[in-house]
Amino acid sequence: MAIQSETPYGAFNFLVSIGGDDPQDARAGFSEVSGLSMEIQVIEYRAGNDRTESPVKLPGLTKYGPVTLKRGMIGTLDLFEWITESAQSSTGSRRNVTIHLLNDEQQPAFTWKLRNAWVSKYSMGDLNASSNDVAIETIEIVHEGLILE
Repeated sequence: MAIQSETPYGAFNFLVSIGGDDPQDARAGFSEVSGLSMEIQVIEYRAGNDRTESPVKLPGLTKYGPVTLKRGMIGTLDLFEWITESAQSSTGSRRNVTIHLLNDEQQPAFTWKLRNAWVSKYSMGDLNASSNDVAIETIEIVHEGLILE
C-alpha cells in the first residue's frame, strides 16, 4: 500500500484504529505514537572443531517493542476499560491495532499493523491548576507482530 513520494511524509498526519483496519474506524485522535520497533535476536554458535576463531551468527527470535499511544482526555473510558479487561483475563483483551501514516490527500501512505495487542500500562498525565496543558492519558501496548504495508 506504500505510495512513493518525492519528499518525506510528515510525522504529524496519522490515524490509529483499534480493532479494525479501516482508517474510518479510528476511535479518537491520538497526539503521539512511539515505539514502533522490531528486533531479531542474534544467536552465536561455534562448533568445537571449527577452525575459525569467531562464531557464526544466526537469526533468533523476533522481539517487538511496546508501543505508546497518547491522547487528550476526551470524555470516554475506552482506553481505561481496555486495560481493565486485559487485567481480568489471563490472555489479555487482545485487539489488532492499525496505524496509518497519511499523505497530503489524507489517504494512507504507510500502514503498520500490530497483531494481538493488549494494554500493559495506563497512565494519566499530571494535573496542575496553574498550567495551560491539555490533560493527556497514555497507554502502552504490547503485541505479537508488526507488519508494514
